[in-house]
Amino acid sequence: MDSIFKALADSSRRKILDLLKERDMSVTDIQAHFPFTQASLSHHLDILKRADLVVTERRGQFIHYSLNTSVFEDVAQMILNYFNYDTPHA
Repeated sequence: MDSIFKALADSSRRKILDLLKERDMSVTDIQAHFPFTQASLSHHLDILKRADLVVTERRGQFIHYSLNTSVFEDVAQMILNYFNYDTPHA
């Protein structure tokens, strides 16, 4: 979970996730929305991928990124469990 929260702590990475909510995107598609270099974008995408928040799929010459929705569901459930006092905390 620490890697997920680290990934979500950065506003640029949250913006990448917002973009991927709309559709799967290649690095080139994502890059069009940011002023930083492709190397910086690759670093952000790597952090998101290591946190398992995004998954990749090769389509021809391009790698497309998409949200890993099951991880978001797990995180949402974990957060909700903190506010549900009827459920024992692990």
